[in-house]
Amino acid sequence: MADFTKKDWWKEAVVYQIYPKSFQDSNGDGIGDLPGILSRLDYLQKLGVDALWLCPVFASPQADNGYDISDYQAIDPMFGTMEEMRTLIRQAKARGIGILLDLVLNHTSDQHRWFRQALQGRDNPYHDYYIWRDGTPDIPPNGMRAGFGGSAWTWVPELGQYYFHQFAPQQPDLNWDNPKVRQELYAMIRGWMAEGVAGFRLDVIDQVAKDPDLQVTANGPRLMEYLRELNRETFGGANLITVGEAWGADLARARQYSAPDGSVFSMVFQFEQMMLDQAGSKWNARPMPLPVLKESIARWQTGLHGCGWNSLFWNNHDLPRIVSRWGDDGACRVDSAKALAVVLHGLQGTPYIYQGEELGMTNAPYPLADLRDIESLNAYQEMRDAGKTDAEAMAAIHRMGRDNARTPMQWTAGGNAGFTTGTPWLRVNPNHTEINAEAALADPDSVFYTYQKLIALRKCCPVFAEGDFTLLCPQDDQVFAYTRTGAGQQLLVAANLSGRPAAFALPRDFAGTSPLLATQGQPADGMLRPWEAVLYCRQI
Repeated sequence: MADFTKKDWWKEAVVYQIYPKSFQDSNGDGIGDLPGILSRLDYLQKLGVDALWLCPVFASPQADNGYDISDYQAIDPMFGTMEEMRTLIRQAKARGIGILLDLVLNHTSDQHRWFRQALQGRDNPYHDYYIWRDGTPDIPPNGMRAGFGGSAWTWVPELGQYYFHQFAPQQPDLNWDNPKVRQELYAMIRGWMAEGVAGFRLDVIDQVAKDPDLQVTANGPRLMEYLRELNRETFGGANLITVGEAWGADLARARQYSAPDGSVFSMVFQFEQMMLDQAGSKWNARPMPLPVLKESIARWQTGLHGCGWNSLFWNNHDLPRIVSRWGDDGACRVDSAKALAVVLHGLQGTPYIYQGEELGMTNAPYPLADLRDIESLNAYQEMRDAGKTDAEAMAAIHRMGRDNARTPMQWTAGGNAGFTTGTPWLRVNPNHTEINAEAALADPDSVFYTYQKLIALRKCCPVFAEGDFTLLCPQDDQVFAYTRTGAGQQLLVAANLSGRPAAFALPRDFAGTSPLLATQGQPADGMLRPWEAVLYCRQI
């Protein structure tokens, strides 16, 4: 159980991310909801997590699955009611589990009352809540492209202007240069703090200070000014967990975002590691030798030690399943899922578990007709227009598409995986008959119990939160090994991230030490089995 009164409680915490639409349906409409989450608190408490990050549950037309918010202070009826949200916050907290809300402060839905007012005329007070430029129907202000494809500018003939959107046209960007916009957002955040939430995840927060005239989106010139103001006006000093999503963050910026003085956020989601297997675009794959991944992680571990804080994750709602991406989702699925978990959870930072990760859930190679993600659908058309074959385009989507992570949670081997009694909004992965929570809980050697033990170890071994980081065998293309030293302890993590046996000699300091965790039983001398991971801890 998390002690929310302890300063920086989140440094010892593990966060579980829920994609509410796909977690648990309680009323048979095929869409997950808040009562469904409430019904699974026993499961989450058994796993041992300290906080639940909910992807947006606010009122939304769902053009981008809730990341297009039409009312920040209302729960979308598909998920439930405000009273059900209050019940979830209260009952989760009684179990030592905090609730993190996902705030989208860069843009709103085009159905938000502010934008509807903005469309009424240039002299409307809400017009300046958004970013507009004059123009003509056939000549956008510049050639900026939206994140989901197409132009970043949409023409409004009634106004003779374009509005700017970094993502879908249904997601107009807010004008943070307008202080009234910022104050409206701060008041909303304070309202949710009063409801008792444990923190916030802030979507694409490094893009709020954009300058579309200079074609700058992330890390605009006034970004840190705005983020420090956000902190002062809302959660600064409240001991909440706050994590900013920042695709454009480098180490220097991450030190600013997660500074120990608490002037901005607890931590930042940076994505350097998650883009190492991409060539210019997520749809273009490139090889990623293990030494490249190790170098990147090591640089962030040492670069933020003592002057910032890492968020640790392999998966989220925007990324493919890690066991399919960097593991082996075939015969070695269980072993590779465990090995990847051990590598991540031994690092310094706050680990995030994405729903189903603790079961070793995999990607789902659905045909185009079964896809629901706007990004994937637009990317498919753009790839075809660029000359790629259907097979090439679909292979890219099967590898990296966001629907991979959004398939319904696999609770049982029964109908619709126990997710719903109705028709699920997105197809259930057919492998739920083998991969599901019911089976995992019945198997003491399942992926679930490896995650449970890793979470428990963070609570009893202070080296997890405090220790420094030393990478071992940096050029080894099979073994990821490192030590963490601090708080009178030394941790050793070693994992074979390949399907072949790998040589690994236990460092002399750990000779005679029994492993705290070994994913394949008693380790062999001088080698690691395929996808085997071990974790040792000794007193110093």
